[in-house]
Amino acid sequence: MHKDDKIFVAGHRGMVGGAIVRALRTQGYENLTLRTRAEVDLLDRNAVNDFFAAEKVDHVFLAAAKVGGIIANDTESGDFIRDNLYIQTNVIDAAYRHGVKKFMFLGSSCIYPKFAEQPIREESLLTGELEPTNSAYAIAKIAGKEMCDAYRKQFGFNAFTVMPSNVYGVGDNFDPQSSHVAAGLMRRFHEAKEAGLDEVVAWGTGSPLRELIYADDLADACVFLMNNYDAGGMINAGSDQEVSIRTLTELVAQTVGFDGKISWDASKPDGTPRKIMDNSRLRGLGWTPTTSLRDGLAAMYAWFLENVARSSR
Repeated sequence: MHKDDKIFVAGHRGMVGGAIVRALRTQGYENLTLRTRAEVDLLDRNAVNDFFAAEKVDHVFLAAAKVGGIIANDTESGDFIRDNLYIQTNVIDAAYRHGVKKFMFLGSSCIYPKFAEQPIREESLLTGELEPTNSAYAIAKIAGKEMCDAYRKQFGFNAFTVMPSNVYGVGDNFDPQSSHVAAGLMRRFHEAKEAGLDEVVAWGTGSPLRELIYADDLADACVFLMNNYDAGGMINAGSDQEVSIRTLTELVAQTVGFDGKISWDASKPDGTPRKIMDNSRLRGLGWTPTTSLRDGLAAMYAWFLENVARSSR
């Protein structure tokens, strides 16, 4: 990317999109095109086409999506597959038709089979059954990746897909019904501390293993790849920091300052037993993450206190 190229970050109000905007600005990219949903509804094909026709964008980071945790994915599966198919189809097609030079689609590690060989290589896609609780979302994301590949093959569109591991950080969604694991735990422990509770009950057994990447590390990887990756297809972007849900839960409690008891409700689902990515392709290009889980959680909690806890008082 040249410094004067016009860059569209779709989903700039979300955690990952917001981090991409910060990374771009830190690296000297100022010609950013940012639109709210009220300004351009990505679910509306005509609105998206009109936007690309008018703006003449050079590069696109598609970080906009309907996302949520295990409860939301399981109970709102129709919304997840419909909205995500609309968003990515509209944006990918319009970007191609209006001459975008390079396009990045943000996927999700949940597209991989539930029992994929660990660490998960890019070649593991479509080699086994998905985790049932988020299969609708995963299938939508797989469709987006396949659309990028098909447009590249048939039309020569320079599009590729980045598959991040579990993302957390500044700007995360802390809604109790739709948050991912780190944010959901953080809010619960904060509220328990504020209420003076002496116990928090966590879901499942705590045994599943996850790889978490800090949002600003992921954003840095995305900008790096936009500048250094032209092979197409998809590439994993993870931290190589594997942690059990139990250890993560304890780290979040320590970060928040909750010193009560943590108990486990094994009647609730654990989800995929282990999910760590093989990030060797990205590492081979010369990129590595810089934020430890403990430091990332501390920054995330500081943002939560300033932007979520304060407004809910």
